[in-house]
Amino acid sequence: MFKDEITITRKFQCSTRPSRWVLWLAFFVLLVRFSAQIDAAETNNCGNSCGFIFDHFNLTLEQGCRTEAAGPFYYSQQTEDENTSAFPPFFSHVRNPSIEYTNYDILYPLLTRMQYGQEWRWQFFQLISFSGGQEANDATKTRHTFFPIYFYQRSTTDTNLNYTAVFPFYGTIKNRLSRDEIFVVMFPIYSETRKKDVVTDNYLYPFGAIRNGDGMHGWKIWPLAGRENKIPTLHTNGFGDVNIVAGYERSFYLWPLCIIQDNRLGTNTTEQISINAKASMAGHKTTVVPEKFRASIPFFVYSRSPELDLTTVIWPFFSWIDAKEKKYHEWQGPWPFVIFARGEGKTTSRVFPLFQTSHNAIKESDFILWPLYTYKATHSDPLDYRRTRVAFYLFENTLERSTLTGIYKHRVDMWPFFTWHRDFNGNERLQVLALLEPVLPGNDAIERNWSPLWSLWRAANNPKTGATSHSLLWNLYRSEAAPAHKKVSLLFGLFQYQCDGEVKRTKLFYLTVSKTTAATQ
Repeated sequence: MFKDEITITRKFQCSTRPSRWVLWLAFFVLLVRFSAQIDAAETNNCGNSCGFIFDHFNLTLEQGCRTEAAGPFYYSQQTEDENTSAFPPFFSHVRNPSIEYTNYDILYPLLTRMQYGQEWRWQFFQLISFSGGQEANDATKTRHTFFPIYFYQRSTTDTNLNYTAVFPFYGTIKNRLSRDEIFVVMFPIYSETRKKDVVTDNYLYPFGAIRNGDGMHGWKIWPLAGRENKIPTLHTNGFGDVNIVAGYERSFYLWPLCIIQDNRLGTNTTEQISINAKASMAGHKTTVVPEKFRASIPFFVYSRSPELDLTTVIWPFFSWIDAKEKKYHEWQGPWPFVIFARGEGKTTSRVFPLFQTSHNAIKESDFILWPLYTYKATHSDPLDYRRTRVAFYLFENTLERSTLTGIYKHRVDMWPFFTWHRDFNGNERLQVLALLEPVLPGNDAIERNWSPLWSLWRAANNPKTGATSHSLLWNLYRSEAAPAHKKVSLLFGLFQYQCDGEVKRTKLFYLTVSKTTAATQ
């Protein structure tokens, strides 16, 4: 018996009608636009608030306005001096025309560009950078860096500033890496560095070196032996005063088993000074006296000078210090766990990590069960600074006050829950959820590019103008208040209340449902 095969074919037709969510979105946009036009015709306000979809409002802590849209992913802000626009965390742009400053951040700190006047700089993770611009003498200088491999600089007027280096093979670097000039050939086989008048030739760095400078000569074959001597010389400072630079004699043998140093030599006599300098030295005396330092690490270290005597055995654990100039005695053993100091210049009691109390006339440093609780303070007119920490950045309370005027700024952080700070003008700002702000306080780039992403609650208070503002979940709820103004927006702006002096207005679904004036009342 045979069965017939039946094939069913279904034809799909592509509907040209728009989907429902597109219709709802179009209706929503038209509704907001229509109600905003009605408001604009009646008043001069800036229209409706749509929660984290779109909101535009005046700043609380300074003159200006801010626009936010798409939750935390877009905002623009204008103040008297500065304009900012950002798509956190991908991009931000800051411009201050008054000082000719512009800054771009792309996935900060991945890529940044900064321009100040005629000078500019691009950098990628602080490793790859391009910079240049016009200097005070109208010269144009460009610099390229692929750290630590390629270094390049060119100047249009001063060829002495030009350099190129491909590290470690060959090249010259100027005014980088804490040196005035660095020259390398197949580093570490050979390199030459210059810092002020001191030139150091390194051979198979760090094993061999020869150093020469103003009245100074030295050599080393590390760790076998080394010696360096310097005679006293003259130095003229920026005010034209001539000062004596002390000499020294330093040597080592089988480092660090034998280290010998005699510092601050020849400053009480002119017998060790070269003939050319003797005439210039006439009448120049100093009260600095020699210092002797001897060490055989790890067996002992001792230093003797009129200001301080130090004796250490089994370095660096057990030490005795007689600070004659600062007037205190200190015992360390074993360092850094047990330290006791007594005297006018310092009082310390430490048993690490159980407790510490340490203070002098200016500074104070205490802890209990470090790092569970730490406290640091500085009292030096006109500065009064105090900082309390619990478990590093878990909680931090910082107060900085002027003893002359009494004004102060205050900051409290509890990672990762909140950050609150008050500036010298009395302005207060609270942010709930702060993932990076307690660890990197005062970092404008973090606050500009990353803080909007996790700022669930924001509050600001300006005591001078009486203005306050509160925002929950990127303006899902937002309230503003000032002496002559009050505004509340809730649920994407579906409910809004606004009071401007004599006019009170209530909106539901972006349409005005109630409006009263002083005359009506």
